[in-house]
Amino acid sequence: MENFLRPIYQERASNQNTKGITMIEKTTQHSTLTDSFDIIMLIIVTDVDQAWQVKHYEFEGKTAALHTVREDMLMNWIDTSGYRAAVEWIIEGQIVFDRNEYMSNLRNQLREFPNTKRDLRKVIEFGKLIKSYTEAKNLFEMEDFKDAHSKIMNSLLHLARLAVIEKGYYPEVTVWSQVKKIDLEVYKLYEEFIESNEEISKKAELMILAMEYVISNRARTSVNHLLTVMQTKESEWSFAELTNEDTQAYILDLAAIISYLAEKEIIEIVLEPTKGIDVHQRKYKIKS
Repeated sequence: MENFLRPIYQERASNQNTKGITMIEKTTQHSTLTDSFDIIMLIIVTDVDQAWQVKHYEFEGKTAALHTVREDMLMNWIDTSGYRAAVEWIIEGQIVFDRNEYMSNLRNQLREFPNTKRDLRKVIEFGKLIKSYTEAKNLFEMEDFKDAHSKIMNSLLHLARLAVIEKGYYPEVTVWSQVKKIDLEVYKLYEEFIESNEEISKKAELMILAMEYVISNRARTSVNHLLTVMQTKESEWSFAELTNEDTQAYILDLAAIISYLAEKEIIEIVLEPTKGIDVHQRKYKIKS
């Protein structure tokens, strides 16, 4: 199959816009990474109009997917968990073309996972976690136990990804295998939830209580990116002011994050009078 693909990627490698090419083959270890294809090839380019293009190939019963992605889109995927498999393709794949050691340097950067990128990924996952967890609690209170059970499962997945990021790793597609090795507290929550023989209502109730404790302990460190943004001025922030370029990656979950942080007194609410009688605008600042 590689012999069939070689002319294709050699043609791309001759283009000055191509920064690097990596390839990963389907094996028992990598079976979850290749989207059911036998080979995935990732080509990183610059100065092209189409940010992402995928082509599928078949040759002698083997299949391949060729992903051509513009560098800025790839960086967005990496920073915001837009396409988790792409990170693993870079880290685990075989580099078949490397202009000026671009791929090697990128791979090293991903393995190092600097704190600035880690803080952004943490608050993104924390936002998704809080939103899902809050929905689970609301559904439980409405006695909609099956949907609450589903939302708890989703919350556990976000908690698992957060735990992996805290340890300095990018979450893999097979995240629970990662968590089992590096954060037994979170893994035990997951294990107890899926293996419990309790009635679904009781199981949901116990997990909501357990997760509240775990989430609360992680809250401040998880939102360091947002708190750093809020420290850039001394006065309080309106919600509109907080929905700026710095918070774009988690803007859809920002309201849930703000509400949780206010509830936990990590930030405080400042009521500002408006022209309406007894109507105040809520603003926010870090609690001193």
